[in-house]
Amino acid sequence: MDGLANIGNDSAAPRLRDQLKLAVERLSGGGIDGSRLDAEVLLAHCLNLRRDQLIVADDLTKAPAVARGFATLLQRRLMREPVAYITGTQEFWSLDFTVTPDVLIPRPDTERLVEVALLQAARFPASKALRIADLCTGSGAVGVSLARELPSARICATDISPAALAIARRNAEAHHVAARVQFVAGDLFETLALRPAARFDLIVSNPPYVRHGEIVMLAPEVTRWEPRMALDGGTDGLDFYRRIALAAPDYLADQGALALEIGADMAKDVLAICAGAGWYREIEIFQDYAGCDRVILAQIGTN
Repeated sequence: MDGLANIGNDSAAPRLRDQLKLAVERLSGGGIDGSRLDAEVLLAHCLNLRRDQLIVADDLTKAPAVARGFATLLQRRLMREPVAYITGTQEFWSLDFTVTPDVLIPRPDTERLVEVALLQAARFPASKALRIADLCTGSGAVGVSLARELPSARICATDISPAALAIARRNAEAHHVAARVQFVAGDLFETLALRPAARFDLIVSNPPYVRHGEIVMLAPEVTRWEPRMALDGGTDGLDFYRRIALAAPDYLADQGALALEIGADMAKDVLAICAGAGWYREIEIFQDYAGCDRVILAQIGTN
């Protein structure tokens, strides 16, 4: 009998370890990488437990309703729906963020953008209440994480998608920073005030940067489920970098900086875009922990 069919069988009442084994086999047979981790996360979600608590609960049998729910979640995963969308949450910066198909799932690589932003923030006097813009905020993972780390900072989070902004606002409220985060619907800078008093000390962004023709080559979890407009960076993947790098100086205060997450093979091109803009006096490239180019930091101001 198919392993998935056994999961949720009322008469069998298998123990957790048995159902977990069947689930892993079924996911693995369906071509799911990381099948053990996915099965554990989904089972823990069904039981309203942390994943590490499954060890303690291992000898317990599951109620039939829970078993049927687990089977349903496994079927969704076999349809290549990302685990984060199934559970409705994704960890980022040691915080739990609500995610739906309206927003891109935050990746660990993007934590490097937060780290670089904090390095830049540390260059200012500790007493300064920084103004930070988070463009293409999506779930709000970057902006909310910065608000948590910088208690006096005020964040302006923008996104073209009202649905994404609703998720970002929910995450800001969950992490008790909503009073310091302003959410603005608009395409990059278009709805931001263009005046000296409204300028930012730091602008951060993880913009869409997948080359249009390469989107179809991504994993089904991405192509079938994640929002296309959060991925598509145009023919060469650089459309948003051009727009942001050229416009950012008009919105940055003196000694301000622009921090951008980049694709692993885009450092040379984005560096050239920033240099060609003519406003940036210092441009740095930061690698992620896999050694790939991940963030560009471009500073403006007098030499």
